[in-house]
Amino acid sequence: MMPVRIVIMAKAPVAGFAKTRLIPALGAKGAAELAKKMLLHTVRTALAAQLGIVEICATPDPTDPAWQNLDLPINITWSAQGDGDLGERMARAAARTTRGGEAILLIGTDCPAIDVFTLHEATRALQDYDASLLPTHDGGYALLALKRFDKQLFENMPWSTRTVALETLHRMVQIDCDVKLLQTLHDIDEPLDLAQLPVEWGYAAGHEINLDSTLA
Repeated sequence: MMPVRIVIMAKAPVAGFAKTRLIPALGAKGAAELAKKMLLHTVRTALAAQLGIVEICATPDPTDPAWQNLDLPINITWSAQGDGDLGERMARAAARTTRGGEAILLIGTDCPAIDVFTLHEATRALQDYDASLLPTHDGGYALLALKRFDKQLFENMPWSTRTVALETLHRMVQIDCDVKLLQTLHDIDEPLDLAQLPVEWGYAAGHEINLDSTLA
């Protein structure tokens, strides 16, 4: 089995920049605070999996002051997402990692339901498949594991639509890429998604949410 690198595509948790679709429910500051919580949770889960190097692929660049004072673990690697749409930024990370002889687990920070077991399952699948994919209920995906890079998986993709996962699977068939589908989970993108957060975080109980304002 080739070595594995978990690459977390992350946006700095800055008010008005991160999780903007949650602002109607949480306000700009509250949405940024949740973004920080999900970022820290994702990094700690990735490290706990002990699968290999954990890398934050960041926007803005890691040298930006927005990344300071976040209490992130020190045993992580940093890189810059760079310019372009999400597909271009993900493609650069995937190409660089696989070119270096590592398999890549590409994840974001929007799916707290991804746990250590899920990361191990995605990695084990690479023993028998070229890729593994974890779809989300909104039609996208929260994890893409790859042993080899192909730009067709990222080019001209209808990001942020309900067809992303299906289109990705269709393209995998076209390039003869065997894929293992994992359990569908929830992303946290819209106010109604907050009910899917861990109960102990306090959001699902409505302690920090004004859902009535989002449904009017």
